[in-house]
Amino acid sequence: MSKSNKGWFALFTVPLLLVFTTVVIIPFIIGIGYSFVSWDGIPANPKVFVGFDNYATLLRDDRFLTSAWHTIEFTVLALILVNVLGLAFSLLVTMKLRVSNAARTMFFMPNLIGGLILGYIWQFIFTDVFKYLGDKTGFDSVFFNWLIHPQFALYAMVIVFTWQMAGYTMIIYIAGIQGIPDELGEAARVDGANLWQRLTRIIFPLLMPSFTICLFLTLSGAFKIFDVNLSLTKGGPNNATELFAMNIFNEIFGYGHYGLGQAKAIIFFVLVAAVTMTQVIITKKREVQY
Repeated sequence: MSKSNKGWFALFTVPLLLVFTTVVIIPFIIGIGYSFVSWDGIPANPKVFVGFDNYATLLRDDRFLTSAWHTIEFTVLALILVNVLGLAFSLLVTMKLRVSNAARTMFFMPNLIGGLILGYIWQFIFTDVFKYLGDKTGFDSVFFNWLIHPQFALYAMVIVFTWQMAGYTMIIYIAGIQGIPDELGEAARVDGANLWQRLTRIIFPLLMPSFTICLFLTLSGAFKIFDVNLSLTKGGPNNATELFAMNIFNEIFGYGHYGLGQAKAIIFFVLVAAVTMTQVIITKKREVQY
């Protein structure tokens, strides 16, 4: 690399590295330190070193363990629905239909809406619109306020997250489909392969790079979801939809347990990193070259 190229490289990368270090790395290291102390967050009060007591306490915290189970349940449901719908949308809009461009826009638009606004919009739908539909149609066993039912409230969050993310994953799957040579599909048709055989033997295997990206984004996004959780259910009813991020937020800013909250955050980081990296390794091994 020439000196001029090194200069341009430094010009564009050094500021970004400084920002990343300041905003992410340093606070993360400080957070690790806080996880070993007992502190209420008030600067005037002392920070008492307690070692691994915070980590031992969180393992006995039933509310934290319950939120962990709710997060896993939410993530599994969201992972399946987001990618199934995203893949279905991508296959639909790449069929060279007249409405393909309009369909792409409609499917992607929910991703442009912020999570807080999205939650408030769907809060109105689940409370007022569903109640109205239940009264008018008589199907009040389906159309009722989902947000006051512990199990249905979690399903409501899955629906909102899916509605937001499916269009985004659709774009990634579209890019993968358009990167598959047309000759492969034509050769398969000549050999008598039907649509399902072309999907399972050609398109899906060659889409593994897109699967890797979409699964990673969906897993990390579902694990870390907070804004929709806050605006749609606030963790209710009776903490039935309090997920990982909200539990940590409440522990730190609601109860003033900074040390315990930071310990939860570290465990949360390790869990998300382990799950996402495992997923990437598994799907990377299944990628094929063409």
